[in-house]
Amino acid sequence: MSTHSPTPAKGKPAVFLDRDGTINEQMGYINHRCRFILLPGAAEAIRRLNDAELPVIVITNQSGLARGYFPEALLTEVHEKMNRLLALEGAHVDAIYICPHHPEAKEGQFRIACDCRKPKPGLVLQAAAELGLDPSRSFVVGDRWSDIKTAANCGATSILVRTGYGRGDEQFIGPQQTVQPDYRADDLPGAVNWILEQS
Repeated sequence: MSTHSPTPAKGKPAVFLDRDGTINEQMGYINHRCRFILLPGAAEAIRRLNDAELPVIVITNQSGLARGYFPEALLTEVHEKMNRLLALEGAHVDAIYICPHHPEAKEGQFRIACDCRKPKPGLVLQAAAELGLDPSRSFVVGDRWSDIKTAANCGATSILVRTGYGRGDEQFIGPQQTVQPDYRADDLPGAVNWILEQS
């Protein structure tokens, strides 16, 4: 019989997805559920991650809530619509984590210096703690450099997609940045192809 302690189990790898511009069309603030439109191929890409048993976690800054552009109830409606549209194509996300904060928030409850607003890693770290995930074995996919920095700040692998703000960020923001994506894809399906190759 062995006398040494067992090695603690590592957390699972996961895929952390930005929402606007990555899963759905970038519309600025989604201030009505009719403005939430899935990007082509996004649901199928998420279904492929589901089939590979990789947890899919949405991490999204929603400062429109802090600025008073829409109520919290609308955010719930939009995510219910997202879940319905994904389910129609046999896909699902495992969890949704939101940062509602902003330094210029209209409402005091949201006007705080938080650790969850991307590029800070709070949303990823919270999900990892609650769901038993390992950020260092995980991927962060998004269309902004804030997503790429979020990955760097929690030790995850970063993927920039060229949907949403991605193509413009790649051309005009990226060249000045010290942090660069580990991979660049045209869209979420392309990102998922690469993730599944790595896994």
